[in-house]
Amino acid sequence: MRPDSVPLLQNRLEVHDRKQFEIKLEYQPSGADDETRYLVEMFLFLPSSLNIDAETYRRPDFYADIHNYVRFMTPVMSLEELLTSEGSPLARLETWLQTGLATEAEVVYQTKLLCCIFRGALRRFAKGVESRCEKDATKMGEEECTLLYQHTLDSQAAVGRLLGRFREWLTGTTRVPLHEKTRVALRLVDEYMSLTVEQYFRKAVADMDALPRSGVYIEPRRALMTTVISEEKYRKDNQLRSVLSPTGDNEEYMHRIGFLKKFCMNILFLSARRRQKRQGWEEGLFAIAAGLAMAVATSVAFWAQVRYTQVSLNFFLIAVVGYMVKDRIKEGLRRIFSQVAAMHLYDRTAEIVDPVTKKRLGVCEEKVDYGRAVKVPEAIAELRRQDDFIVAAQGELAETVIRYQKEILLDADLLPRTQRGLTGVTDIIRFNVERFLRDMDDPELALEYVDLDNFSVGRVRGAKSYQVDMAFRFTTDEADQEKVTVQLVRLVLDRNGIKRMLRLSPKTDVPPRPEPYRTAA
Repeated sequence: MRPDSVPLLQNRLEVHDRKQFEIKLEYQPSGADDETRYLVEMFLFLPSSLNIDAETYRRPDFYADIHNYVRFMTPVMSLEELLTSEGSPLARLETWLQTGLATEAEVVYQTKLLCCIFRGALRRFAKGVESRCEKDATKMGEEECTLLYQHTLDSQAAVGRLLGRFREWLTGTTRVPLHEKTRVALRLVDEYMSLTVEQYFRKAVADMDALPRSGVYIEPRRALMTTVISEEKYRKDNQLRSVLSPTGDNEEYMHRIGFLKKFCMNILFLSARRRQKRQGWEEGLFAIAAGLAMAVATSVAFWAQVRYTQVSLNFFLIAVVGYMVKDRIKEGLRRIFSQVAAMHLYDRTAEIVDPVTKKRLGVCEEKVDYGRAVKVPEAIAELRRQDDFIVAAQGELAETVIRYQKEILLDADLLPRTQRGLTGVTDIIRFNVERFLRDMDDPELALEYVDLDNFSVGRVRGAKSYQVDMAFRFTTDEADQEKVTVQLVRLVLDRNGIKRMLRLSPKTDVPPRPEPYRTAA
């Protein structure tokens, strides 16, 4: 069963690279209701000096800078569970080899699933080593040293047994008639599992660098590096080019590990089929606008026909004026209806579909608002008021506010189930900030400096940066229970991209009741 302590929504905000900011969201329905609703709102507060507004940064530009990846959360199993559980993909593969009761597509799927779960277990192992090694080695007690020692050796032994059984199974598939594409897929999964062991075992050894290089501390390192060297030899013996070189640029190594990761994990990724829901409503509203304008023009024409003869100058002038009025009424109503549609309808709608079962798991809707159309929640405004600069600038300095909304509705009944309960969905949003950098000044300036000893004049370096606040409001709604959390971070940018991210406030829960809004300046 699903532990009660697991929240419906978890988030992680971090800088992905110099130009991209990443929001990682984990949706985990409890199953208490048929549907669970998630609403993610991102508020961007941009200084006016960046020249970003609805005209210079239109909706298509904003959506072009949003890269979205939606996938199932990797099922959680320990290394021992992978070796002993009947529900383990390894056990299913061994059963298939004995019975033959599975299609080749199902065999490839289970092989990739085994690789994904194996990678998750190794990632948790590496994080566990990192957390234990964060302490000063001199302050680690005997019990902690023993736990680290035993945990490392147990994990290394379990990895060896698991790889041994999998490769024994892989050898057994040579006696079964399979398509060449299937055999290639199985070999690629085997290669990525080998690379995954190398990646996380090397990381664990690197995290142990601060520990003493003698006594009980040396044996875990030796065990892990023995496995790393063994896996490297295995790939060399099989003439695979994914071998790390201490002197080369390792371009081929990086290409293969990137491709293999995508190839093995693609079974977890969900597809998004877009539907033009808003466009249909807008076309209907625009048709109504055209009809109302035509009704006015026709009424004027009928009145002029009764009042004047059709060949008179007065009739001609009234008909022309009626057409002009009709055209302006039509365009005015189109703008009004367009604003109404933007206020109440989402820009983009997509169905979340499992690419394996083809079932629709939920719906995702997105929307972007600018300037005065944005209403900043009071909870977020209160967080920003912790900064004196923000308080002083209210009403004095202009800023552009952009709100991005994303609503996810998941059908809990259609989500896969594991021994630990429902499988959640991971939503990764990467936002590219490159368009914010175009009007920035040079990142470095020279400032005059006077030496107090001899009053000589020199120059010192001055770094020019810009600050962009990003506020988030996360809302979950399940079984008529709504929970709202707000969070505020600040990106420090220069013309080269993101310099760093500052967390201005911890996660804050706010009451789910309706709250007052204020219109952004």
